[in-house]
Amino acid sequence: MNAEAADRVRTAALAARTASRELALLPRADKDRALEVLANAVKSASERILAANSEDITRGEAGGLRANLVDRLRLTPDRVDAVAEALRSLAALPDPVGEIVRGSTLANGLEITQVQVPMGVVGMIYEARPNVTVDAAGLGLKSGNAMILRGGSAAASTNAALVGILREALAQCELPTDTVQLLEGGRDDVTALLSARGLVDLVIPRGGADLIKTVVSQATVPVIETGVGNCHVYVDRAADLDMALAITLNSKTHRPSVCNAAESLLVHEAVADEYLPRVLGALGEAGVLVHADPKVEAVARQAGVAHDAVTDEDWGSEHLALEMSVGVVGSLDDALTHIGRYGTQHTEAIVTQDRAAARRFVAEIDAAAVLVNASTRFTDGGEFGFGAEIGISTQKLHARGPMALKELTTTKWVVQGDGQVRA
Repeated sequence: MNAEAADRVRTAALAARTASRELALLPRADKDRALEVLANAVKSASERILAANSEDITRGEAGGLRANLVDRLRLTPDRVDAVAEALRSLAALPDPVGEIVRGSTLANGLEITQVQVPMGVVGMIYEARPNVTVDAAGLGLKSGNAMILRGGSAAASTNAALVGILREALAQCELPTDTVQLLEGGRDDVTALLSARGLVDLVIPRGGADLIKTVVSQATVPVIETGVGNCHVYVDRAADLDMALAITLNSKTHRPSVCNAAESLLVHEAVADEYLPRVLGALGEAGVLVHADPKVEAVARQAGVAHDAVTDEDWGSEHLALEMSVGVVGSLDDALTHIGRYGTQHTEAIVTQDRAAARRFVAEIDAAAVLVNASTRFTDGGEFGFGAEIGISTQKLHARGPMALKELTTTKWVVQGDGQVRA
């Protein structure tokens, strides 16, 4: 490991630890006022943020950055406003710190309570999504955690501008500016952050499969894995096909570059003859390239829809673009088997009016979120009413699904006595 990088991360982590201790003492009112100040600062600095973002976009396009990643990277005035509003929404949410999970009084008079407390120092490694910078800072502040951020190089200018604005606002609130820090070094800094066990309490990766795999395999610091979203929409034999069409289109085309966009469509053979011409025509009009199984391919050809033959790689891919793998299944069991093989335990949706089929789908699908008669795009902290999110966890320990304030806390046992000693 590079010694200079290790020193940078150690210095940042120690400063973050000092900040986290101060944050742990803050009452909710102070944190909420600070979040309002941060929101106002982001909104007021919109031109500065957009100018920095323009530098990143220009550099990314010149370097051949894929269109879906450019979309994730790009900020607009509306997106900057939305980032600021996400901070305000956090101010309106209950503070999880200090919440009593459970408690009791023992026979010997000891009062024991399990209380939610901040994690402490949280590292965040993510790719070209500058909104994550602000979301992470806001969630950290509200939950009492100091955040060490390492954004992707594609968003370097935007992230530097955002963190500078946030730190200025924190200073205005007389709060420690090291509540949020940005690591701007290269791979050695990432390696040092992942190895900072005892200095950093938790690392959260957010990005593509390669990033997540690297973090999980290399980290000695505890990791919460946010997963790849190879999400499916299954149209059951008992589906309302008008509803199915609206859900399929929204799941795929609303914003195809994000992890809760649907990548695969499975259609029960009992409704395939009626549904496929409709949905393929609509997907084609939206500019979606269809990766078609043999039964779908003939319909796509007849409808004049851009398509190719689906491969095993297509079924297993998170396209993050206007592409969708489409196939016909013979039964609900076949759909469950297919999703079990190719899904990434992120989000899966069924469209059906058959309550028994819906119950089976919900019970048997292994995913962080299962939706019945609704778009996959709803798997989101904001849509769930959690405010901003730090990511969507696809693992099963500690946190699963959209991770927000509560998921950034752990618990502590507090025991109150009056001189009791153990016999």
